[in-house]
Amino acid sequence: MSRTTRTVLPPRVFALADDLSGAAEVAAALGLRGRILLGPATAPPRHGESVVLDLDTRQLPPVDAASAVRAALAYADGGVVLKKIDSLLRGNLAAEAVAYATGARGVVIAPALPVAGRTVREGVVNLHGTALHATDAWRAEPGAAPVSVGAALCGVPTRVVPLATVRAPEPALHDRLRAVVAEGYHPVCDAETDADLDAIAEAALRLGPGIRLMGTGGLAAALGRRLAQVAQVAQVAQVAQVAQVDLAAGAGAGAGVGLPGWGGDRSTQADRHHPTGTDTPGPARADDVAPAPDGTPPRPLLVVVGTAEPTAVAQIAQLVAAGARHVPLPAHTLTDRSTRPTLDIRKGVGRAPHGVTVVSIDGTQAVDPGAARGLAVGLAHAVAEAAHESDLVLTGGETARRVLDALAIRELLPLDQIHHGAVRSRTPDGRRVVTRPGSYGDTDSLLRIARALRPGLAPHPGLAPPSGQPVDPPVQPAPLGEPT
Repeated sequence: MSRTTRTVLPPRVFALADDLSGAAEVAAALGLRGRILLGPATAPPRHGESVVLDLDTRQLPPVDAASAVRAALAYADGGVVLKKIDSLLRGNLAAEAVAYATGARGVVIAPALPVAGRTVREGVVNLHGTALHATDAWRAEPGAAPVSVGAALCGVPTRVVPLATVRAPEPALHDRLRAVVAEGYHPVCDAETDADLDAIAEAALRLGPGIRLMGTGGLAAALGRRLAQVAQVAQVAQVAQVAQVDLAAGAGAGAGVGLPGWGGDRSTQADRHHPTGTDTPGPARADDVAPAPDGTPPRPLLVVVGTAEPTAVAQIAQLVAAGARHVPLPAHTLTDRSTRPTLDIRKGVGRAPHGVTVVSIDGTQAVDPGAARGLAVGLAHAVAEAAHESDLVLTGGETARRVLDALAIRELLPLDQIHHGAVRSRTPDGRRVVTRPGSYGDTDSLLRIARALRPGLAPHPGLAPPSGQPVDPPVQPAPLGEPT
């Protein structure tokens, strides 16, 4: 007889998102060591690791979006699979859901995002208590908001799991999910709180392999909390396994401890020595990549605002009041290659006293929401030269992806969240990149982000705008129709 020890790791997590800010939100919410990939997956995640793939499908034709989902699922190898969807049900939701459900035993769907006031009751998304289709949240979209989650997922057979069942003592929720799946439907779960999402994640994971998850960053956070519990159990199990004795040859002493139904540890020697394993749980710490000891920023800070949200005006104004320079770029110059400007923040126009420059699209004239991708590409081209030497704050998933594409950045390491949805990551060359969905954040969002990256930045009452900066409030950003 012999004693054996085995490293027990939480399950691997493979997540898909249709834009970059959503991918970053999921990576931060999961809380595992992991990576955000801006391009095709080449291998499944290791145990104890999350890989979040930005499919970049928000603006693609539905058939192409579905193809991207199917191709990515080839790397969903034996772990937990999550599809991040927009909390306001935008994007190619129906086409991607059909592709995502293909080959699965069932998909547990939970679109609520309580932290942003987005709840689901009777299968209908509500925004701060008002049904989504009765709000103007789809004002930049080409069509009308769907009247229910089921309507948005046309082509995928669904059944609503009401809030009463979600909150009922177990095993009521688990049994209901299992019954719905057995009948050939995909459950759409009501939820109004994080506790509701915790219950949904727990019950869904207990269904075992073949079940996929679909939801917002709220469901990703619930999954992350559950996996943190698994990691704690695993640590206890490791201690117990040291004393475990093989009772017979081939008995497999040291059976893994993990999520019910997902099997035990299958980690390889490479997994156990991989730097993203549970020896260093959670995202990399922001202070692992802190500025120089003397507090001197290593590079300028460039804020690129690519969102139509009304709060963006006030957010930019607060940065301007703190000494940042605002450079609004006319929309027509971004869509016409012959007139695209090139921003230089090192000198002259664009240079700010604190090294902070905020760039947006001048929206004083109406812009067709259908031009979103073209505007984002033009904006990325305009800031690319300056962005090569800067830390970056990028709002709106489409804008964020186009800027990083222009810089040939294919991978990000998530560090932390400055506030909900504002995810700080590190590039392979050591720069900081903060991505944030366009619809997130209060009026001080950009200022909070800038202060986190540049602690010396603070508003000064009565501060005159930088030289050449207009005294009037910043102009309305042009509608890109892209906030997550």
